[in-house]
Amino acid sequence: METRKKPLTPFILSLIGGILILLGGVTGSLWFIFGNASFGGFGHMMSGVMDGWHGMMGSYGFSTGFMTGLSLIGLVSGIIVIIGAVMLNIRPAEHALWGTVILVFSTISFVSMGGFFVGAILGIIGGAFAISWRAL
Repeated sequence: METRKKPLTPFILSLIGGILILLGGVTGSLWFIFGNASFGGFGHMMSGVMDGWHGMMGSYGFSTGFMTGLSLIGLVSGIIVIIGAVMLNIRPAEHALWGTVILVFSTISFVSMGGFFVGAILGIIGGAFAISWRAL
């Protein structure tokens, strides 16, 4: 039976980062799709019609659809980071490829708050460690 070293630290950091990014994407998506969130706490102030905007003063100009789209970017990024972390653990010989995937999608997740920013930072660190990992 052959025992091969696996990049455990990059795997754990990337997996935790991916889970946080995914949770941030799910939370944001649910918030903007079902919660009818308003950014400024003004609700529908100065808006006579509920047309997808939260009001002139309540949303800082961002539509619900735009913010839902950003949340979905976080959702997809989280899924891809988790897949990259699992593939890094399954195929450690391809550590540079999966580390690059983790690094790129963790950076993209900053667009949607990156898993409360902590997830994106953990993913970036995990991806960098995966790229530089050497089997002994």
